Amino acid sequence: MRILLLADIHSNWSALSAIKEEFDACLVVGDIVDYGTNPIPCVEWVQQHATYAVRGNHDHAVAQRVVGRGNSGFRRLAAVIRPYHWSVLEPQHMKFLARLPVTQYATIGGHRFLLVHATPHDPMDEYLAADREQWKQRLQDVDADFVCVGHSHLPFCLDIDGVKVVNPGSVGQPRDGNPHASYAIIENGEVTHHRVKYDIDATLAQIRSTGLPSWVTNINAAVLKTGGRLTRDEMDAFT
Repeated sequence: MRILLLADIHSNWSALSAIKEEFDACLVVGDIVDYGTNPIPCVEWVQQHATYAVRGNHDHAVAQRVVGRGNSGFRRLAAVIRPYHWSVLEPQHMKFLARLPVTQYATIGGHRFLLVHATPHDPMDEYLAADREQWKQRLQDVDADFVCVGHSHLPFCLDIDGVKVVNPGSVGQPRDGNPHASYAIIENGEVTHHRVKYDIDATLAQIRSTGLPSWVTNINAAVLKTGGRLTRDEMDAFT
């Protein structure tokens, strides 16, 4: 059983479409939309190919029409891009995002999976990187062989008392200094992380075509080409 694990696509179709893996099942752990500006093919790909998918904080914000707040960094980017999503997504896309579960248990290939976007303690919002002790606390009362998460945009795999916590990294907006789209494969109980180069210039051209302010393209260019290695002040300098 070959399982493709994806997270944090963020409306970056060029990145998602560059992943050419064959798979028996596909798990998507949230944030299909926001930040990027090509949400429709990303949502439709997940609708067609995901065996199980859960809601991320950005999926929730788009589906529930939560107005973005913030004057700097990623918050400012989301505040401007979110209304664009509302203008292009059809009702069926919005309904799909709104109906995604916050958590999902599934048994695949004889293994028990828990899918959440952030952590079992706070499924959509808690940021937690590869900290074994903190994850050990979050795994109390979790009945699973694999806990699949996203949200931090940082790939990792931790084996904690027989439970593997897997973050595949971000497909559409990596933040670990590597600009290539990140994902994971789980096969026969083993986890491997993968990266694939994609056409960042095509992503930027699509953003530019939307008519959004030029700083939106400039920030995305800086974030995507550096693999997210920007401070908030550096991001704000583009605006």
